[in-house]
Amino acid sequence: MSDTRIRLLREEDWDEVVALEERAYAASGLSEGREALRSRHRASPSTCFVLEHAGGFGGYLLALPYPLFRCPDLSATEEGAVRGNNRGSNQGSNLHTHDLVIAEWARGQGLARRMQRHLEEAGRAARCRTLSLVAVLGAQAVWAALGYRARPEIGLPASYGAEAVYMAKPLGPPVARPAVGSSLGAAAG
Repeated sequence: MSDTRIRLLREEDWDEVVALEERAYAASGLSEGREALRSRHRASPSTCFVLEHAGGFGGYLLALPYPLFRCPDLSATEEGAVRGNNRGSNQGSNLHTHDLVIAEWARGQGLARRMQRHLEEAGRAARCRTLSLVAVLGAQAVWAALGYRARPEIGLPASYGAEAVYMAKPLGPPVARPAVGSSLGAAAG
């Protein structure tokens, strides 16, 4: 996948991000709009990424530090909320995936998993101990396959709808990658 690159979200990406977010969520009533999305980015620009794939805009990921077992309200912006909510023993220990969307034309190629791995690396670099998210639109099984555990006892803002589920996973040490040419690397192919 040499034609794929993950980079930090930039100002010129917003039209693409907003259009993709609307296509993904408007029909379900979960679309937040430009200002709310931008507020997530302002809260943590170093953990918001864009996927460039095959010469086009392939998707985006917005993540921000948030206390474990809490999440952003889709109907509110993040102005000052992250700092205020992060006081206490969980400060800086959890990175919350607020949104991960892959463009329709780029789906089915493992790109969401690749974006998730990139976020895990960023979380480890920031010394986070856990990752969290809210699974919507029936995506709980997808996230469970990536190591997230459903926490149905965690109450969510009404803006997510009745079917949404809070999920979290521990963020362990980096996965060791075999050296090029090792027998394990050759067997994994």
